[in-house]
Amino acid sequence: MKAIILAAGEGKRLRPLTDNIPKCMVNLFGVSLLQRQVDIFRKSGIDDISVITGYRSDKINIQSVRYFHNDKYDTTNMVETLFCAKEVMSGSVIVSYGDIVFQKNVLEKLVQSNDDFSIVVDKNWYEYWKTRFPNPLDDAESLLIDESGYIADIGQKVKNIDSIMGQYIGLMKFQGDGLEFLKKHYEDLRRIAQGGKNPLNPNLPFEKSYMTDLLNDLIAEKCRLKAIPINNGWLELDTISDFTLYEKLHNENSLKFYSPDA
Repeated sequence: MKAIILAAGEGKRLRPLTDNIPKCMVNLFGVSLLQRQVDIFRKSGIDDISVITGYRSDKINIQSVRYFHNDKYDTTNMVETLFCAKEVMSGSVIVSYGDIVFQKNVLEKLVQSNDDFSIVVDKNWYEYWKTRFPNPLDDAESLLIDESGYIADIGQKVKNIDSIMGQYIGLMKFQGDGLEFLKKHYEDLRRIAQGGKNPLNPNLPFEKSYMTDLLNDLIAEKCRLKAIPINNGWLELDTISDFTLYEKLHNENSLKFYSPDA
């Protein structure tokens, strides 16, 4: 099993912490986000780790990982960043955003899934979002799960909580025939986009497509995306207010959504 960490982001909303380092290298509780992820992967027996860099790649110094670089990081998004590492996308691949941290038990649930497409979903998202945002619906996105446990819709803006059965956290696994289909389908999508229309999101250039755009497209293609449910056990570091909040809660021993030592 392999891991690919999408770590090209600049983290403009984390300035001044990211004035001179990329988002993934911000220290949270004394250890960078990227190092925390690499450590968890290795503790889970995953040593084949690729990191896709972008902004201030010269500041990333994690040892014994494979590096790829998205030199268009400032004009692209997660999907394009992922396919910078297409040469290692074979077998079973865990993909994670570079601005999250997660506990070992969260990763192990994902590792154990046998589905071709597995997406980690936080079912206890509302309490966490309430801590971060005055109105959780300002940031939360849709996520519908069918009665068989597969995702039916993901990543849309919402007006009420009824269309949210969990939150996508930026951690997933692609494997087997599903991964092979994904690689071929991406090339087909790219060819279509060369005609001037983005098949993933008509409101964005193809290169700016969100990962959730791609996941929704896979659903439309009749791929089955298994929801891997968790109840917290992770954090997303997106803004300075996130950073201040997490450090405060950690120092007060009241950080209930994630344990750095778990």
